[in-house]
Amino acid sequence: MNHAAEFQRIGKRLREEGLVSANFGNMSVRKGDGLLITRNGAFLDSPGELVYVAMAGAIPQEASSECKLHREVYRITPHHAVVHAHPPHAVATSLHRDRIVPVDSEGVMFCPSVPVVTGLPGSMEMAENVASALKDHKVVIVRGHGTVCGAGSLEEGYVLTSIVEHSCRVLLLSWGGCD
Repeated sequence: MNHAAEFQRIGKRLREEGLVSANFGNMSVRKGDGLLITRNGAFLDSPGELVYVAMAGAIPQEASSECKLHREVYRITPHHAVVHAHPPHAVATSLHRDRIVPVDSEGVMFCPSVPVVTGLPGSMEMAENVASALKDHKVVIVRGHGTVCGAGSLEEGYVLTSIVEHSCRVLLLSWGGCD
């Protein structure tokens, strides 16, 4: 598999749908005894060279600032890909709920319950909270920050990100704002 081309294809989809902006968000896939991850500050629609990170030891400086999160997800879950995005409706909804329960048909079918966790970006606390939630769910929202999908592939992570964003948009519209 051409990992660079797949990262760029999925990054472009995330960017075109408004699920990430500028150089926010990051993605990774398991590879051998480690993972391939986007670079720190990379634009997902043009990620450039990917960074290999071993499951233990020092994290290379050029790896995404959320590398701890990715490593922790792979350490305690069976997921093979992680997609972290900043979809605005999901972020807004996370400010008012501890769990998102979609009401639209796709959300109910594919993401019937989305936990909202806390932790500062780049922190081990956030990494542990996200990874723990991804043991039983495929998507989690970090309050006020963004979504993290644990999936079998980057494609699946993109689809789940899109579904959760749509579900949150529907919820916000149905509420007429947050209650």
